[in-house]
Amino acid sequence: MARRSRPALSTRLAAALLASVFLLPFGSPKAGAADGPIVVARDMDINSLDPARAYCDTCQIYLSSVYATLLTLAADNQTIIPSLAKSWEVSPDVTTFTFHLDPAATFSDGSPVTAADVKWTLERLKNIKGGPAYLMDSLKSVEAKDDKTVVITATTPNSEFLGILAAPYTGIINSKLASANGANAKDDAATSDTSDTWFLANSAGAGPFVLEKYTADDSLRLTRNDKYWGKKPAISGVVLKQTADAVTQAQMLQSGAADIAMQVDPDTAKTVSAPDATFKSVASFNYVYAAISPAAKSAPVPLTKEVREAIALALDYKGIIDFTVGGDGKEQPSAIPNGYPGTTDLPAPVSNIEKAKELLAKAGHPDGFAMELEFPAMNVYGVDLSLLAQKVQQDLGKIGIKLSLKPVPFTVWASDIDNPGVPFALGFFAPDYFGSAQYVQYFGMLPGMPWAKRAGVGSQPGLDGKEQLEMYHKALAATDAAAQEKAYHDLALRMIDDKIIVPLVSPNLVLAYRNDVSGVRYSACCNLPLGEIEKK
Repeated sequence: MARRSRPALSTRLAAALLASVFLLPFGSPKAGAADGPIVVARDMDINSLDPARAYCDTCQIYLSSVYATLLTLAADNQTIIPSLAKSWEVSPDVTTFTFHLDPAATFSDGSPVTAADVKWTLERLKNIKGGPAYLMDSLKSVEAKDDKTVVITATTPNSEFLGILAAPYTGIINSKLASANGANAKDDAATSDTSDTWFLANSAGAGPFVLEKYTADDSLRLTRNDKYWGKKPAISGVVLKQTADAVTQAQMLQSGAADIAMQVDPDTAKTVSAPDATFKSVASFNYVYAAISPAAKSAPVPLTKEVREAIALALDYKGIIDFTVGGDGKEQPSAIPNGYPGTTDLPAPVSNIEKAKELLAKAGHPDGFAMELEFPAMNVYGVDLSLLAQKVQQDLGKIGIKLSLKPVPFTVWASDIDNPGVPFALGFFAPDYFGSAQYVQYFGMLPGMPWAKRAGVGSQPGLDGKEQLEMYHKALAATDAAAQEKAYHDLALRMIDDKIIVPLVSPNLVLAYRNDVSGVRYSACCNLPLGEIEKK
């Protein structure tokens, strides 16, 4: 494949498919009228609908629509603003956070949101030990001072804790309702809580919508919460319709079968003639990455620093952007996304085939080796991961690494990469809130953190994690912008040097929607804020 062949191929293919598909009747229901639910076409990656267990991009959309958080993120994607908490105070050492709940806040069954619900929710999030549990790693205690006052104490200074409380996974749950259906916040909740199935059919939040019905691999249906204590949504409901590929999503938008299409890539958008629809490219904090796990039991050779460096040098980063999104994206140097604290003036990723070959030879693999590349079989942020995998396969083939490609369902991939189980994988990440600590926690080599465990921190040479942990605590203790920038910049450089997480492309996001729909925007915490959408 030539470096720029994919955009031309994609344009011709998309045009042909779009032309042919409009000759056929489309089976999906038409998008609703102005007073009906809107239809959102997207490839859904749902692993759970329980706020403490769910961890996916679609989960962000769902949770932020159904479960209100103490705080939320303004449209500028940086400013923290009130939600359930109408005011708050932070101690000078950023370890104690006091929140005063809005007395008007109620759950969808009409019962008031109390400090006891906040305490139960955050303790449960920590104890369930699901994907988003890392957000509560610094949680020491939660105290309900009275029904409307809650005091949260962190084990160490945490200047990002307010941002964390805007993450949709911290959405406050109606504890009485959930407890009556198998949920609990006990220390052993990871094994004793039996509510996951109940959450797939019911919601217990204080958000603008409630769950109507979820059908796996088909649709997620929400209806307006008529008892919502805030500004009520202008639309009566939302149907998130499982739609795997960008071409079909664009077709649904053009025909009116969908009001919003969420994963139309820039290439496909250029092929669509739709005077009734808008396709708007905006920068995002989303990215797709390659991950190398030296501790994986199935690693074909020791994935030493030299081997990891060789893999990173063999990748054609500019070509990947051309190949996957037609050039409509950016290189990303570190696992902390462009535009977040610490990312100014980071060194750009470098491609160097000869140097990569030298490093492989030095590591004892002059002829390369064979390895499997596992990835979710889906389209994310307009990137077809199957096409990206083919490009990575081509790039590494130039240094003798022969990749076999293993596309799997998202839930299988999420399970496989743990324990640690996959030596080489593709993944993707959207921010949970505006703040760099989440990336250091999730992707950094900190003892006990997700990718550190998968990489083998403490057992693999050069990955002891102690120095990064000290750097991380220093970053969290920094309270002014300049000190935070410096601390996270130093951490970003270390993460680049580790070559465990290798970002491949930060694609621009295509906001695609019918012209009679307004309020569609990209959110760094919530992906797509459904409560702001209106339809004429």
